[in-house]
Amino acid sequence: MNEFPQQERRVGVGGDGEEELDVAIYARTSSPSQRFGYSIGEQVTRCWEQCERANWEVRYVFCDEAESGRDTERPEFQQMLNRAEEGVIDVVIFWKLDRFCRSLSDLVRIEDQLSHWDVALQSVTEYIDTTSPVGRFNFRNLASAAELESDLTSQRTQMGMYGLAQDHKWPNEHPPIGYNKTEDERLAVDEEEAELVREIFQSYLDEKSMPDVAVQLNRRGVTTKAGEEWSRQSVKKVLSNDLYVGEYEVAGYQEHVPEYRLMEDDLFEAVEETRFRFQRAQTEMDENRRESKAKQVLTAYKERG
Repeated sequence: MNEFPQQERRVGVGGDGEEELDVAIYARTSSPSQRFGYSIGEQVTRCWEQCERANWEVRYVFCDEAESGRDTERPEFQQMLNRAEEGVIDVVIFWKLDRFCRSLSDLVRIEDQLSHWDVALQSVTEYIDTTSPVGRFNFRNLASAAELESDLTSQRTQMGMYGLAQDHKWPNEHPPIGYNKTEDERLAVDEEEAELVREIFQSYLDEKSMPDVAVQLNRRGVTTKAGEEWSRQSVKKVLSNDLYVGEYEVAGYQEHVPEYRLMEDDLFEAVEETRFRFQRAQTEMDENRRESKAKQVLTAYKERG
């Protein structure tokens, strides 16, 4: 548990300086295991020390743990904005800009909002003073750098995933039912689970109903790979996974991998045909209506001619 829990707290610093501002500290981590360097406790401590040096009064501490900085829909972040709009704080202070926000568009929008409410921003580790033109210029440069770093991180992650995919490796610790993950991070068919997968496909052909298949599995006490009860959605996830016929697709990379196949194409295609039977029937009806309408228009045109 964090030294500073994820809840709004009204606190005071006090002091005898000439200028006293009411401050809200904001801290964020993107992972619950983030304990050092960027930890909630360390961020708040650094911000608090900065406020003491400036003789500012800390009114609120807002902490979002395990929350992405790519958008602003974070519970404590929104609480901080509410307090800013109410006019009870003068400055929002944070340890580093990327803890506050990563998206440039969001960052500029939030800064405009805060400026409208006469609330300034300050970073402990970067020079940010949004009360002056030069400060606002520096702020936007830092915001651009934060967004660039975020985009580069995403790009590096995607490239790493693509590299794994080229070696037919699985990108996480949760392979689909029917497979186990080997020490070299590839997939190996689990024959017992593979038999269950084939049984689910055949049951769907017989029942033509995903909920009915789920009910049958649950009555028998059969669980999903995660140990949960079956539902329409979990049955659909199995029926729509073309990895079962060896079609491997990860991070935009696609390849047919024969050793990943655990059923023949005929069974998979029969299920596909059954799953989309109503959609195909509707499409055919629509096409017939269009053809009929076109013939009527053509006949009417010829009769007028």
